[in-house]
Amino acid sequence: MKINVRVHNGEVRIRYELPPEEVVESAAARLRPILLNDEDCFHMKVLSALGYICRAVAQDAEWIRNARAEWRARVSPSPREESGYWSMVSDSATGEERDLDAHGLAMAWLYGDVVHHLAERRREGDAFGLLDRFRAAVPLVAWGMVGTIELLNYIRALNEAGLLQLRQEVFDEQVALESTVWEEPAEMYYAPVGAEAPSLASSPMPEGWLRLDRTTDLSIFRHRYAGQLLQTERSPFMKQLPSPEEVEAARTPKGGYNRAQLVAWGVPWPPPKGWKDELAERWKAARQDGAPAPQPSPAPADFAQETLDFD
Repeated sequence: MKINVRVHNGEVRIRYELPPEEVVESAAARLRPILLNDEDCFHMKVLSALGYICRAVAQDAEWIRNARAEWRARVSPSPREESGYWSMVSDSATGEERDLDAHGLAMAWLYGDVVHHLAERRREGDAFGLLDRFRAAVPLVAWGMVGTIELLNYIRALNEAGLLQLRQEVFDEQVALESTVWEEPAEMYYAPVGAEAPSLASSPMPEGWLRLDRTTDLSIFRHRYAGQLLQTERSPFMKQLPSPEEVEAARTPKGGYNRAQLVAWGVPWPPPKGWKDELAERWKAARQDGAPAPQPSPAPADFAQETLDFD
């Protein structure tokens, strides 16, 4: 964070430029398992395991010792002087004096304001206000992220050097979504309320279930309070769907495809096997003639008996 000090007409003013609270909250939530002693991926547990594996390699053993010492000083400082700073406040009305180091303020924000809302943590930091608690938490969260990335890169290096034998899927597993808007092919079925539900993903649909298709009368999905639940609309992805010719024309000079272009087409990254064929099928389906026109919606009184029997 940036701290700017300005003197104007004999008055000292301090300006703090902190990242948006929502961003820090998101980072803190992801970092939380790294900070907690009882989690499997607690930072110090990982360092302890690596320390045992690398105990015979002097250079690596030294790096791990230094990393453990730095983590303790940054994340679990013992004397408050190791925290960097501490705040002191005084209540002129009651005469009460309070002081808390930066680490205590940061923990009060993390476990009092964001994650657990622990009453004890909140009481500890209440006298200083949300701004002071957040200001102390920003460097802790940021450093925790940097330390975690550094440790991950170190694990990758040890794995490549053969000191670790980790499965490749450990590094390839998807942990974050690049986009929260996507479209996928599906089959939809519906049945009267109370119909037997499917027991397994691979089992056939029980009696009474019908497949939703172009011939389905969508008016049966009208709710007396919510209105028409299913609408016949063209997918917004149809505007982005490329023809097979356009897919081929979008190749890069090296013969591959630009990642941003694939995401715009709704193709996940890395692109799965057969993605071109799926795009082509979606492009053809989007242009088939005979798509049903929206069904006229009758007045609620005309179909109340119908809709009561459907979910």
